[in-house]
Amino acid sequence: MNGIFIISLDFELHWGGFEKWQLDTLDVSNKTQDVSGYGQYFLNTRQVIPVMLEAFQKHEVHVTWATVGMLFHQSKTELMKNAPAQKPSYLERQLSAYTYMDSMGIGGNEQEDPFHFAPSLIKQIMTTPHQEMGTHTFAHYYCNEAGQDVHQFRDDLKAAQRVARTYGCELKALVFPRNQFNDEYLKVCFEEGITSVRSNPQDWFWNIESTQSESFWKRLNRGLDAYFPVGQKNTYALSSLEVRAGYPICIPASRLLRPYNPKELFLNAFKIRRILKEMEHAARRGEVYHLWWHPHNFGNFPAESMEGLNKILKHFQYLSKQYGMESCTMSEITDRLANQTIKST
Repeated sequence: MNGIFIISLDFELHWGGFEKWQLDTLDVSNKTQDVSGYGQYFLNTRQVIPVMLEAFQKHEVHVTWATVGMLFHQSKTELMKNAPAQKPSYLERQLSAYTYMDSMGIGGNEQEDPFHFAPSLIKQIMTTPHQEMGTHTFAHYYCNEAGQDVHQFRDDLKAAQRVARTYGCELKALVFPRNQFNDEYLKVCFEEGITSVRSNPQDWFWNIESTQSESFWKRLNRGLDAYFPVGQKNTYALSSLEVRAGYPICIPASRLLRPYNPKELFLNAFKIRRILKEMEHAARRGEVYHLWWHPHNFGNFPAESMEGLNKILKHFQYLSKQYGMESCTMSEITDRLANQTIKST
């Protein structure tokens, strides 16, 4: 069997960390923004996404874009109309996107507020060959946080599907925000049309129960693993993925692509070389390698981060020619497993 290369992206812009990333000011009354802080970071992100798409198309790489549902909307009015009736009742209220909108406000549309709306980028993704539109939930929903419940999560997914259908799209792939999930929520995903989800690597330091109680030791080990063999082997056979009736297929992540950091000096090249070696290991053994990141990770040093990504994409082309490695979206993996199951029965 040929090796498989998967890329899944968590596309969220400011919705991915509104409770901790200050935009400085967003004056929606006169449509001016102070973009000296995280604002410029996300404006850079918006500029680098078309560059990513061009690179994916050039190298014929299939990508799943797990996108926060709020970004799909043309206006604040449309967003509020489509919002679920049951909203997450986190004990930590600042984790809710709805609390953020009530306290800080958002603009009226993408032109006024490019940090919370992205319909033009979503359309560009959907018209680029081999790109899959997935979901990162509607409101960056945290499944393991205290206070919320599974019924609120179901309403969130229904809202995500509703807005996606206005683009003629049915969402089949999901990435859980902050990688939080459990079996009860997986079952709801399947019932709402989701057939594949990205799951965490098997390492203990990727077991994320809450955004509020993460230990420094876990975070440190996740960071070290980008450079040194702290974790377990992260490539795997496609046949190892479990197909359970009534549940989406969980497709484990292999590696987080960390962005360029000028403070890391030689370590920038070291972490890219490590990814290339892991990809080659998967290609030689006919295994799966699943790379992921957030588009906004490229917001600080977009040119340098794209240079690293281009090395990865060029290496995939080499592995494709040399070993027959294939590029697949998450849903393409699920379809392949479903077909194999049908043939074996």
